[in-house]
Amino acid sequence: MADRANAPFTFSGNCTFEDQGGGVKRKILAYGDSLMQVEVHFEEGSVGKMHSHPHSQLTYVLEGEFEFTVGNEKKIVKKGDTLYKIPNIEHGCICLRKGILLDTFNPYREDFLK
Repeated sequence: MADRANAPFTFSGNCTFEDQGGGVKRKILAYGDSLMQVEVHFEEGSVGKMHSHPHSQLTYVLEGEFEFTVGNEKKIVKKGDTLYKIPNIEHGCICLRKGILLDTFNPYREDFLK
């Protein structure tokens, strides 16, 4: 995966999925010193457990429908919607309709590369 760090092109077919369990899998796309994009696939009914991290995060809904909790707010989001998560805020989701999220992190998630 290190060969993709700071690469000008990343091809989805060269990225492998990591099974996160419970109907969730992700693949790390492009990343560099300050940014990382990750595609996350959810089966209907799967859960992205509540968590927090020191990274800023944007989440764009590519497909499906999700009930997201960010801090004390809970909203239904669907294709075309975007969420912004400030560092260290608790967040998580329930997938209401099979879907795909595109997450962008700043800085990159070193823990995802281990």
